[in-house]
This record gives sequence, C-alpha cells and structure tokens, in this order.
Amino acid sequence: MKFMSEYRDAESTKKYIREIKAISTKKWVIMEICGGQTHALLKYGIDEILQDSIQLLHGPGCPVCVTPLEKIDKAIKIASRPDVIFCSFGDMLRVPGSTEDLLSAKARGRDIRIVYSPMDALDIARQNPDKNVVFFGIGFETTVPAVAMAVYQAYQSDISNFSVLVSHVLVPPAIEAILSSPQTAVQGFLAAGHVCAVMGYHEYFPIAEKYKVPIVVTGFEPLDLVQGIYLCVKQLEEGRAVVENQYTRSVKEEGNIPAQQLIKKLYTTVNRQWRGIGEIAKSGLQLKEEFCAYDAEIKFKLRDFDVREPGNCISGLVLQGIKKPTECAAFGAECTPEHPLGATMVSSEGACAAYYYYRKGKGHTA
Repeated sequence: MKFMSEYRDAESTKKYIREIKAISTKKWVIMEICGGQTHALLKYGIDEILQDSIQLLHGPGCPVCVTPLEKIDKAIKIASRPDVIFCSFGDMLRVPGSTEDLLSAKARGRDIRIVYSPMDALDIARQNPDKNVVFFGIGFETTVPAVAMAVYQAYQSDISNFSVLVSHVLVPPAIEAILSSPQTAVQGFLAAGHVCAVMGYHEYFPIAEKYKVPIVVTGFEPLDLVQGIYLCVKQLEEGRAVVENQYTRSVKEEGNIPAQQLIKKLYTTVNRQWRGIGEIAKSGLQLKEEFCAYDAEIKFKLRDFDVREPGNCISGLVLQGIKKPTECAAFGAECTPEHPLGATMVSSEGACAAYYYYRKGKGHTA
C-alpha cells in the first residue's frame, strides 16, 4: 500500500496542479491513452480542476472497448457449440455483439466461465479432456505475455483441446493513427504505464520525433497523473517533443525483456480492426503458423462476418478523442451501463462509463 498512499497525497497533487496552471500560457490539448487513467482523472476531478489550462481527450486504451464487434460475434458462435467451454475475463461478458452478448449466451445454457488468468483456462482444459476449451485473448501488450505462456505450455505439454480467440492490439500504432488523422487536435500524450512496464518505451521515440509531440509514460494514481500532465505541459511550453518517464518506479526504457521474447516467439504482427475505428496497420498480434493449432478461428474454421455498429453509437469518435461521451444523444438515455449500445459504456475502463459514473448529475442527461 506504500506507493498507493504516497501517490494519492492531496498536498503533493495540489502542488503540481498549481505548477501546471502557473506555467501554462495557453490551453493545451493532451490525450491519455489508457482507460484506467481516464477513470482516475474523472474520479478525482482532475479534468475539471485543470479545465482552464488543459483540455483532456480520452484515447483508445481500453482493450474491451476496441475489441471488434466481429470478434464478439465469433466468441458467441464458438461459445454456443455444445463441445466448448468458453473462458473469458468478466468484463467481456456484457459487451454487446451484433445481436446479443456472452452473458445472454450463458443464460441460454452455454458453458461460459469467468477466469482471472489464461492459465485458469488451461487448467480447465486439463480437467476436461473431452471438451474444447477456448480462452478469449483480448488486451494490449499488458495481457499478451500471460496468454502466450498459456499457449506455450499447452504446446509443450501437447494439450490439444485448448485454443485462444486472439484479439490483441498494440498501442504505438494506435497513437500514430491518431496523430496522422487530419481530425486530431492532440498536442501531447500520456502513455500507459502498465503497457510500458512490459514493452518499454523505446517504440515511442520515433513517434515523438516524427509528429513533434511530447509523450510522457504515466502511472494511474492522482499524483502520477498530474506529474505526467506537468511534464507534458512543460515540454509544450518549452517547444520540446521527447519521451519522458514519470512512472520510474515501475517502468524501464527496455521494459520486460523475457516477456517481449515470449511474445516474439509466439506472435507475428498483423493489421487489426479496432471497434468503431476501423483497421489500423500492424496494430495487432496473431499466433505464428507454428502455433496455429491453438488459434480458435482456424480450429473452428470461422469466416469473417459482415457486422456494423449501431448507428446511434458514437463510441468510435469517443475512442479517437474527437467527441466526448456527453455529446452522444444516446448517452444516459438509450445507452447506460445496464443497457449499453457500445463497449465504451459497459467496460470498467470505458470513457462513456466513466462519464456516466463520475459526471452524472452535472448538467448531463442521465
């Protein structure tokens, strides 16, 4: 608990807020890439406290939110098979597909289980040799090593009834896609500390240089966030654009080398669809041919589906920082955490859910 209490210290946080306001000569536009950071910024009111100096935009760093609609439908199709035990993290069960969600499929009697780790799913496969056990492998670089380890152990132990529905996405290509868009207003980034703890932050150097945008690796507590914003604003005011690391207690430039080696051993980089955004080049991971027996899409011979987001859901624009959740006509009315139109309202890291929980009653429809 030491670091949690230390980085929630109110006086230290207020000091950095005063510093940000003191050095800001204009209103800068900064995007936090991580949904966990979005929730913390709104929970502690940092966005409102700094609104005269900083405009905070919320990026696509919620893995549940960017999992393509097609993948949800494929998950439901696999889970509906009588020979399958489908395993997933709990926050995926209520993400809407084109006709239903995994929770509805579970209510219909499908064997869908919430697990806390892909290794739990591998254990279930060992315990149920007569069933095909499928794990829904979503997430950014943070979750990939654990999924890779489960696949590699299955491979080494010749466990043939385990596979993964792969939907992993990568942060740097998403940042570059946002910066290359003519619609972007982003002038600085707060990079996700937990992703960088795995991958390091050397991949951000060419992005900062190419687009002349500061990128600050930042943690998730209030003091982390205001320090990250301060470092970003300081660079902007001084006309610099480099990568800095606020989250030094957890992140090194080189990252976690063994985890990266495991990822490189099992996965190859591919183009990937992002829910509500579209395809981003080289932004996803796919199991290499050597491990394709553990790829659920190949194992169950799934074809691509032609699916579309609800027309009244603007989650794609929210994920790109183009619009705020409260600019959606369905926000808090047709779309609530209990009855979500899109993943950004149901996920524990979704921007729409953050606005619903922390801005409800502040002049917005709810």
